[in-house]
Amino acid sequence: MPSKFRRGVRAYAPNGTIYTVDDIEDGILYCSLPSGAEAEFNEDSLLTESEWGARTGKRREVAYDRLKLAKPYTEIRGKLDPAACQQLLTRCEKLSPGILDFTAYTTAVSILTDQGDRDLVAGLTIAKCRNVYDAVKVEIRAGLLADLLGVAPDVLVGAGRLGDNLMRAMLDKGLATRDIEYDDFRNRRRN
Repeated sequence: MPSKFRRGVRAYAPNGTIYTVDDIEDGILYCSLPSGAEAEFNEDSLLTESEWGARTGKRREVAYDRLKLAKPYTEIRGKLDPAACQQLLTRCEKLSPGILDFTAYTTAVSILTDQGDRDLVAGLTIAKCRNVYDAVKVEIRAGLLADLLGVAPDVLVGAGRLGDNLMRAMLDKGLATRDIEYDDFRNRRRN
């Protein structure tokens, strides 16, 4: 029976590790990692790229549903004025375009990592992460932005009523430790 794999293609382990098929012999796949480490597997223990895509596609859609139920998206920490929260989010997006997308994406990455689904992170889309983020209460969204910036939610919301220069300084200071990550993120395609 011919193999579903051929030399040079990717093979996926159930945990998401990606191998390159180096050789196939009697139902045994001889594979290697990018690091050069070698391994051998029974052919039926690995998935082809299309099998992996179908599997993770379903898991990824379920993951977006699970994000909505995760604690960061369901817990309001403290009493915040919804109108002031909306004003803050609008101002922050104006001063730093993409900051809310970045907040939504990094929150999703954090949740999936905490849930043990780090392998799904590579397939996250910014648009779907943002849809999950936009679907929750404005107070929660402001709190998540405050977490990203390392500021207490009530302090950030209060500062949202002050001038653009103060808000820009808070954004710059909060993103200082994530400058490279944020710049890379802003250069990504929003799909």
